[in-house]
Amino acid sequence: MEDRTLIRGGRVIDPANDVDRVCDVLIERGRIAAVGEGLPAEGARVIDAAGRVVAPGFVDMHCHLRDPGLEYKEDIGSGTRAAARGGFTSVCCMPNTRPVNDCAAVTRYIIEKAATQGSGVHVYPIGAVSKGLQGVEMAEIGRMREAGIVGISDDGSPVANSNLFRLAMQYADRFGLFILSHSEDKSLVADGVMNEGLVSTRLGLPGITRAAEEVMIARDILVAEAEGKRVHLCHVSTRGGVQLVREAKARGVRVSAETTPHYIAATDEWVEGYDTRCRVNPPLREEADRLALIEGLRDGTIDAIATDHAPHHADEKRVEFALAASGISGFETAFSVCNTALVRSGAMTLSQMIEKMSAVPARLLSLPGGSLAVGEAADIVLLDPDAEITVDASRFASKGKNTPFDGKPYVGKVCATLAGGRVIYDEEGAYAG
Repeated sequence: MEDRTLIRGGRVIDPANDVDRVCDVLIERGRIAAVGEGLPAEGARVIDAAGRVVAPGFVDMHCHLRDPGLEYKEDIGSGTRAAARGGFTSVCCMPNTRPVNDCAAVTRYIIEKAATQGSGVHVYPIGAVSKGLQGVEMAEIGRMREAGIVGISDDGSPVANSNLFRLAMQYADRFGLFILSHSEDKSLVADGVMNEGLVSTRLGLPGITRAAEEVMIARDILVAEAEGKRVHLCHVSTRGGVQLVREAKARGVRVSAETTPHYIAATDEWVEGYDTRCRVNPPLREEADRLALIEGLRDGTIDAIATDHAPHHADEKRVEFALAASGISGFETAFSVCNTALVRSGAMTLSQMIEKMSAVPARLLSLPGGSLAVGEAADIVLLDPDAEITVDASRFASKGKNTPFDGKPYVGKVCATLAGGRVIYDEEGAYAG
């Protein structure tokens, strides 16, 4: 760790503290010591950030590191390196591992491995709601909380039993936790593999009605409203889902929601040619849904942007569409894709987007980070929002190269990532000196 580092002359964007100006950031002993103009450089390593944006490191409240048990897809080492390349300094990993993170022993394994084999990115485990993600018996929530989980979820599997969902919500609240819900009615999904609509009809693929998501969003909201507890909705993908959240917030329901880069930048039209890289759950929706999600981000209905980083081995994607694994490797494209879809399009300011990727998720989960306030850990990302790039999945640090953005042009790149004042990613070796 550097004792003293000065990041000089960058455009500092810190939405949590209403900062957006060209100035310096001084780091001492891994923490923010000062933010201002003309800060002294004596005794400090100087990082020239002229022409760059200096922002809080991104906080991903929903990702899959696949470790333990599925290391052929990803492990904590490769996953956190990929996260650092994407500008993320904190990530929350879902429990659908093998074994499932439904007990304190698995929680401790994840935290200890991240400390010894991770890239320096902070890893916060999400514990299971139910044992084995089976939706039958509640997991060891209290013990997992003591071991270090920051939320509970059966992500990958919905909690279909509404009474278990209600009881878990009540119990988790005692430990300062809440459910991050995978809202999906499996009976309505049936054998569907993509969004139900004109494209699925044209391709001859069984479709998934948007009701499969919206019915469970409504259930989740109504249970949270009845109990007066918090619920967070993962990967919202439909315009109906956005409207349900908007109406619930207007009633005072304690609900928050996220969407992902792929739902705000891609549609079911991308499945043309049976591109299995576009198979994801919930599925890519229509243009009207994409625009509704962007409007939801603009007006605060959708609180945060999360990646739902879901790496897979190539063999799991190089199959018929109906047999392909669902998921997109999302860490390393998140900023470029969101910057292009949201900021370059004029839908949001860069500061608003950065807030959705840093300050808001940190606040929702009561995590450190998301701020450049004096005294905070120096978790920082340096960005070039005007750089033109072409995604090259073959160069990903992630083991998962499964992305429909491969080969496509975007605007914006991550130049460097610092965690605790230490450079953990440096695109061209310009900042580690």
